[in-house]
Amino acid sequence: MFVVIVRTAILYSLVVIVMRLMGKRQLGELQPYELVITIMISDLASLPMQDTRLPLLLGIIPIITMLIIQIFVSEIQLRSEKIRSIIDGKPSILLRNGKIDTKALREQRINIDDLMEELRVNGYFNIDDIAYVILENNGQISVIPKANLSPVTRNDLNISVPQDILPTVLIVDGKINKENLKSINKDINWLIKNINKFNIQNTEDVFIALMDSHNKFFCQQKDTIRRKE
Repeated sequence: MFVVIVRTAILYSLVVIVMRLMGKRQLGELQPYELVITIMISDLASLPMQDTRLPLLLGIIPIITMLIIQIFVSEIQLRSEKIRSIIDGKPSILLRNGKIDTKALREQRINIDDLMEELRVNGYFNIDDIAYVILENNGQISVIPKANLSPVTRNDLNISVPQDILPTVLIVDGKINKENLKSINKDINWLIKNINKFNIQNTEDVFIALMDSHNKFFCQQKDTIRRKE
């Protein structure tokens, strides 16, 4: 039993590292060849875990080989548009200016019900309102409305708004992030003074504290959430 646990821990760690080195992508954003490699890696890792008679290297070596192949293919794609189009394919236009391309639907094996569902999911119910519907290489569908139906933005109305920035996290699970605190030109005394406003005496009792993009101090203690200007 101990051997199984050790082998599982080693293979799990290896798969996590390999997936991290492959890059940050959600499952729905994987290209076809990336999805194939991901499935193969999971299968290769499961074999030595299920059968302890198989040497551990029988799973480790193929997984590392698949990682090298994936990195190699990715580098080629970055350097060659032709290779990229061969491996990933090209986006398919399913609808153009209110007219459905039935040939493209057949080629991509998409029926009209699936297309209408995607339009509804994106908030459109009339085909005449759509300029383009594009099936992307990763399988997602982009819906582009006609220009006169595009949402009005503040820029269109010449309304100036400040740019939002990422909030600065100051405390997480009771641990102070001194680097972030320094980046907003504040010290620990200022931080303690602010958490005291929430009736919290000790930073170790803080689940999270941060300064948002509007210079508002946010603090949460276990099951209570409060906000101060």
